[in-house]
Amino acid sequence: RVVPIFFSLLRMNNKSKVINDPVHGHITLPDYCLEVVDTPQFQRLRELKQMGAAYLVYPGASHNRFEHSLGVCHLAGQLLLQIQERQPELGINETDLKRVRLAGLCHDLGHGPFSHSFEGWASKQAGSWHHEDMSQKLFRYLVKDNNIDLDEEDIRVVIDLIGGKSSAPERDAPKQFMFDIVANSRNSVDVDKFDYLARDCYNMDFKSAYDFSRLMKFCRVIKNEICFHSKEVFNVYDMFHTRYSLFKQVYTHRVNKAIEYMIDDALTLADPYLKISDRIQDPETFYLLTDSLLNTIESSAIPEMQPARDIIRRIRKRQLYKITNDVLIPAEKKHIYEQISEELLVENKHPASTLTVNDIIIHKLTLNYAMKDANPVDNVHFFAQWTDREHFSIPKQRVSLLIPDDFSEQYIRVYCRDPEKVLDVQVAFRQYAKKEGLDYDFPGSIGARKSLSLDQ
Repeated sequence: RVVPIFFSLLRMNNKSKVINDPVHGHITLPDYCLEVVDTPQFQRLRELKQMGAAYLVYPGASHNRFEHSLGVCHLAGQLLLQIQERQPELGINETDLKRVRLAGLCHDLGHGPFSHSFEGWASKQAGSWHHEDMSQKLFRYLVKDNNIDLDEEDIRVVIDLIGGKSSAPERDAPKQFMFDIVANSRNSVDVDKFDYLARDCYNMDFKSAYDFSRLMKFCRVIKNEICFHSKEVFNVYDMFHTRYSLFKQVYTHRVNKAIEYMIDDALTLADPYLKISDRIQDPETFYLLTDSLLNTIESSAIPEMQPARDIIRRIRKRQLYKITNDVLIPAEKKHIYEQISEELLVENKHPASTLTVNDIIIHKLTLNYAMKDANPVDNVHFFAQWTDREHFSIPKQRVSLLIPDDFSEQYIRVYCRDPEKVLDVQVAFRQYAKKEGLDYDFPGSIGARKSLSLDQ
């Protein structure tokens, strides 16, 4: 299959534009969205891979935040239009449509280079850093810098919709359901997820059973909350399972994570000279950061940046950090997940080993259904008839006996920076696991596929 990787732009008139999107077909952007799209701050999203370093593992993952943002804008508008058509009594107007579309369009403005991995790096530099916060800052800066005609109330509501929570509940109370559309903090069923799951699956040729278009067709507002027809409950479970599958098989693929750790190290080594961390709180300088940052480091002539350049060269030559262990942690061994560290492994190294904490990376991975260890569908409400004025929950045992009891799992992955010390790390982990009674060595496991003794 040939995957189109571009958008055909056709001018309809002076006030709108039709875009041929590979996922949603022909979508129309109104003039107020085009004003935002045609700015340097938004065009930057063309230079941010949607799936970050996954493109270096999966060649199909070449799509960018730009097209995802257009897709979320489209779905946000379509969902609100469908609700408006079904329930005119809600009083949904053009201002509501404008604000929801703009929130969908701008919800990812604050992403840094290399997707979510940059968020982790920035948090280590600033204590706490979230792309949603930067999206809100960048939206306000974009409006001011480009003289966009939006009043302060428009800006406030759009920023709140991006964050999924109203800053003025008393004013927004009549249409609180609008905060379920772009970033649903109630149950995580939102159009952001609809688009990125569909778009990532499309570009990866990843098969999925769930159908977001049915969820949009079979929903209505009850008690100021977007609810779904009861016959769609399994479709909702399929959506969360699709998300889980993508995280398990793609987003946290062990090679993808190895490359992300290498990029993280390169940024840390380059930061004293490029001052990247100085930009992460300032929207005016932050928006200039894109995936081209690797090329900037690679082409730098600063002698002190040679270690950073060496790491990028290793990425180019596929000389990646090696994963030595990948272990699913049983519930009764949860304390291991919490306490394990690079220092603990070094304490368990072979006496003849020269292993140091700088040779090891511990990746503590949690996979879930988007709401920590809770079942997110417990927070989704349903209706049986289109005339219902009351909503209800559906217990999972009424849906299927095969739905899991646990909605979160934890893994410990161990990486080694130095290819000459892979065996040292494996021996240290084996010794630590033995002390803790952790059974990780089984046929087919990463540790079992390699020799595990320095004396052999």
